[in-house]
Formats: sequence, structure tokens, C-alpha cells
Amino acid sequence: MLRKLYNRTRLAGNIIIKGKTPNPIIRAEIPSITVDEIAEIKQFFSLEKFFILGHARSGTTLLARLVRVHPEVHCNWQAHFFTRAPYLQSLVNNPEVGEWLTRRSNRWNRGSDLTPVILRGVCDLILERDARQFGKKIVGDKSPNSLNDQEAVLLMYKTYPDARLIYVIRDGRDAALSHRFQSFVDKAQYLTLEDLKIREAFIQKPEPFLKGERSIFTAKGIERAAKGWVRNVNETHQAAQDLYGEKYHVMQFEKLTYNPWEEMTRVWHFLGANLSLANLADLLHAELQQNPDADWQNQKASQLAQSLQKGKSGNWREMFTPRDQQIFLDIASSTLKTWGYLDE
Repeated sequence: MLRKLYNRTRLAGNIIIKGKTPNPIIRAEIPSITVDEIAEIKQFFSLEKFFILGHARSGTTLLARLVRVHPEVHCNWQAHFFTRAPYLQSLVNNPEVGEWLTRRSNRWNRGSDLTPVILRGVCDLILERDARQFGKKIVGDKSPNSLNDQEAVLLMYKTYPDARLIYVIRDGRDAALSHRFQSFVDKAQYLTLEDLKIREAFIQKPEPFLKGERSIFTAKGIERAAKGWVRNVNETHQAAQDLYGEKYHVMQFEKLTYNPWEEMTRVWHFLGANLSLANLADLLHAELQQNPDADWQNQKASQLAQSLQKGKSGNWREMFTPRDQQIFLDIASSTLKTWGYLDE
């Protein structure tokens, strides 16, 4: 009782004197789950798991929609277990929680740290709870990792070294353009005054922007977009190759839209789904006729959303100004060339 009173008094003092709470104390490094722990937990949560990563506006939502038309596969999105703070591990970051999970008198921990089992169990329950209501046997989450790049792969591997990982890549110029429009439509409250002026000018007179005569980006904005895309692609792909090996599948958005059946059969095969099931092609075709993201943006801000054809490759060719093109190339030419996006 006295300890609780002391802690509350100290907290109140910090707020009064400093105007803020003290920085939280984070526990020591959380260990990775072991092979034996994985085998044991699969006795309770047996469904196969996968995760879809990608830079923002690279087609991760489209892939999630398409992959789950298979009768054996379920996918939902934006759990952000490993891709956006505070991350899954925040559930056990408190040093007192760590002490509880590792203390010798806690005979349930078998003399080791229970944390990896707790984190895996939380994830498995969330994923399988959703999948089992649809009778699926393979389940995954898609969450873009633009905010932490390779760190998402590192965090994932500590909890799911046995899962499968899919990474979606899209031409960074189209991704940047799509993300800019998404910000105009869905996140105007976070735009700077300069961004808001560009947004308003586009609404009033879009033609110069659509012809590449006037940029929808600030110079710093297009530079930031290029650097973020390069970092995400290079870091994520390298970490995924190093850690997941044959359990890693990389695909390009453009190929998915040009040859959806061919690309999706590869994905389903990678996940271990049965490709001999009837009507798969029909189910895929039906889903491709839908575009809920475009419908939502048209409903929310039609004067903006209708100016950019959703999912079209190469929109940047019409809308990037010479300045935009040069800045992006100066930063991203090597990565664009690696993935076949740079014209010879």
C-alpha cells in the first residue's frame, strides 16, 4: 500500500513540476520463441500462418482480398503486430511484467521466460479466432511496414520464424503518387499548410497537375517519398531473404494486375493451398471486378479521387513534373533498375 502511494505521489510530482509523465522503463531484450515452444503451441493453434508486408500503396490490400477468395485461406488486415508502434511486444514491455513472467517462484514458467509463448499465443488466438469462423485452415495478416521497414521482419521472426512471408513491391513513383492522393482524401488533418494549399489548388484546377505542369508534391515531400520507398524495399527484401529463405515470396504489383491468375496460383501454392479446387478462377475474377478502396475514396472526396485511376500502373508518367522525376531518379535509380522499373 505504501509503495503504491509513493509511486502515485512521485508520478503526480513529475506532472506538476515537469508537466509530463516520466519516460516509461522498458524491460530487457525479449527472447525469441524456441523450436520446442513452437511445437508445443501448435498443439493448441494448428493453422498455418502467413504475413503480407509492403510499402504503403503497393497493393497489399488487393493481394489480401484476392488471396482469401481461396476456400482454404483467410486474410484480414491492419493488425500491425510487428509493423506499427506500439507493436505486439508492448504487451510485455513493462519490467514488472517481465519479472512476473520470469520469476523463479512462478512454477508455471518452467524455469524460463514465458514471454515468447505469451506473444505467440496472443497472435495465434487473434488470427485463428477469425479464420475458424469461416472454416479456413491457412490464415494471415497484411500490414504495410512503411513505418519500420526491416524492423518488422526482425520482430516477426522472433515470434513467427515458422510462418510464411509475402512482400509486395510496386514502382515507387506510382506508390508515392497513390499515397499522396490518399493523404489528400483520408488524412487532410495531418497535412501542412503548404500541402493544404496544393490540395486546394488541385481541387480548384486539376488540369495542370494531371498534365505534369504543376506538382502535387513539395520538393521535400517527393524526396522523402523516394527515400522511404528505397529504404523499405531494400531493407525488407534483404532481411526477408536472410531470415525466411524458402518461406519468403516476393511479388510485384504490376505483374499481379497484368496476370492475376498466374500470380495468385503461385501465391496459393506458396501457402500450401489446394489448387485443384473447382471455381477458383471464377472466384478470383469476381473479386477483381470489385474496388472497395476506390469506392470509399469516391464517396469521401470524389473531386479528388476521380482524378486518379486507381490501380493503374504508370500514372506517374503523366503527373510527375520534370523536377519530381529528377529528384526520384537521383535517389532511387538503382532500386528502380533492380526491379525493372527503370526505362533503358
